Amino acid sequence: MKLLITCVAAISALCGAAWSEDAKNGKQVFETHCAVCHGLDAYGDGPMAPALLVQPTDLSQLTAQNGGVFPVARIVMRIDGRDPLVSHGSMMPVYGAFFDIDSVPLKAETGQPIMTSSPVVDLLAYLRTLQE
Repeated sequence: MKLLITCVAAISALCGAAWSEDAKNGKQVFETHCAVCHGLDAYGDGPMAPALLVQPTDLSQLTAQNGGVFPVARIVMRIDGRDPLVSHGSMMPVYGAFFDIDSVPLKAETGQPIMTSSPVVDLLAYLRTLQE
């Protein structure tokens, strides 16, 4: 029983602890991998936007369009392909492998842990700074 309690406490600490979210790194990830479609200001007006069947989302409005809650789980699942987009095919275009590296836990808006990669954690930190 003591081992079970120790394991649960360790897992809870791991999931509750904030992975070192780095918005500065997230901005670099965004500019390298996302801005071509979403635009440098994340308004969905990147140079590739006119060529896409489904127009890119205005990423500065994620919280506003989700009832005031930043939709962590939805963003993670869209990036890693668990929730595919028509305009992207399945995973994000050629960046799927980049976002599919080391898995780390992140707390979703529901409080539940969701596994993702460190670049996605940083990207989420940056996207939070863009919410109007």
